[in-house]
Amino acid sequence: MDATDWNRRYDEWELVWSAGPNQFVAAEVADLPAGRALDLACGEGRNALFLAEQGWRVTAVDFSDVALEKARRIAARRNVSVDWVLADLLEYEPAERAWDLVLVCYLQLPAGERRRVLEHASAAVAPGGSILVIGHDVENLTSGARGPKDPAVLLTPDAVAGELPGLRVERAERVRRSVPTDDGEVTAIDTLVRATRA
Repeated sequence: MDATDWNRRYDEWELVWSAGPNQFVAAEVADLPAGRALDLACGEGRNALFLAEQGWRVTAVDFSDVALEKARRIAARRNVSVDWVLADLLEYEPAERAWDLVLVCYLQLPAGERRRVLEHASAAVAPGGSILVIGHDVENLTSGARGPKDPAVLLTPDAVAGELPGLRVERAERVRRSVPTDDGEVTAIDTLVRATRA
């Protein structure tokens, strides 16, 4: 999907995702001291807003102007400051070794394009900093629920771990997430990878 498709999707719903942070983001950053954070493919900003409320200085990037406008309105209501950046991640190059935390959550790109984004994201991690990559796992197609149906944009822990040059992988695994539906809760399978720069 391109920016136009995502704009249409964000226009259709008050919030495409929940107002609170992703459960894995909240858990993985709980032990990190607040610093500078970069949220790539931030969507409506739920993780960026959460981090800012925890004392992080956050820059959040997405190519959907509709999503970013929603994020700005939510930030204003919650009296939270985030630097919102409209950019396509295939062209955006963050400052190198400048961020204590880099988030890449549910980015849906084919492997070659994803590899390029993760290379830039890895380079952005400061010494002592971390990157957290979370996304729909390929096993979700057969054993999970919801999520994209195109295997080209799905992840595996090994693939993501191999796409973070110069970083030490601390965690690379499949995780399960409950998803509420009209028919009750279902389980989605995600890839979660956390890595650091020494």
